[in-house]
Amino acid sequence: MKVAIFSDVQANLPAMEVAVAQILDWSPDLVIMDGDLVNRGPNSLTCLQLFEQLHRDHGWLAVRGNHETWMLRCARETPRDTLDARMRQFADWTLHQIGPAVETLRHWPDHLCFHAGTESSWVHVTHGTMISNRHGVTAGLPDEALRDGALPADVALFVTAHTHRPLTRRLDGLPILNVGSAGSPFDGDPRGSYALLEFLRGRWQWRIVRFDYDRARARRDFLDSGFIEQGGPLARILYEEWSRARLLMPQWRARFETPVLDGELTLEQAVEYFLADLGSAPD
Repeated sequence: MKVAIFSDVQANLPAMEVAVAQILDWSPDLVIMDGDLVNRGPNSLTCLQLFEQLHRDHGWLAVRGNHETWMLRCARETPRDTLDARMRQFADWTLHQIGPAVETLRHWPDHLCFHAGTESSWVHVTHGTMISNRHGVTAGLPDEALRDGALPADVALFVTAHTHRPLTRRLDGLPILNVGSAGSPFDGDPRGSYALLEFLRGRWQWRIVRFDYDRARARRDFLDSGFIEQGGPLARILYEEWSRARLLMPQWRARFETPVLDGELTLEQAVEYFLADLGSAPD
């Protein structure tokens, strides 16, 4: 049995197109998109339409990530105040782009399980962990944080995503595979990633594939789509995360979110100061 799993496209169409072409060439028996197909980037609607076509034509399956959950929340809840509207402006920009197609996300499950024909071959796939789709598995996460209800029981392999960093680790004999990000890695390597699994000689084997794509085209999409210009100040940080292949938003929140919420700085000022400290991104 051959299974491909990818995640965290984050509305990056050029990256998704390359991942899709390579996966189709491999001819897997099953393909799972493990969440966060949309938001944080310029082409959410097109990526969603492409996935839905693959679902219809090839039976590809989706798991709901935290950004799909957020889109559904934004669709039903208006901003609390003007500042909240500015801080989630990029998400509302995405929601406007997706339009009625946001209802598609409502039907995606939080978890998927499959097996290769034996009771000992079950694989559990979710975007985060059993705790939530925002609870990511990183290399530095203590084992105890995974023993407290984060992982399923009686499976041969647990597959996750969310952190945008490929990873393999074990907990009490259970292999944990993080497939990384197809569209916006955070490990310093700008290439996308996905995982290919095969059930051979009675056990699952896997490899992470890193792939190049047309980043110049992706950059133009960010700049020409209106995402940065119309997505509010925080969209600029999201663009820098993609550009640098590094997670930056927690750093901004740690330094500037409280002063912004307390009215000591405007959101625009806080983003300007943060980006100035970062300096120019490497080419």
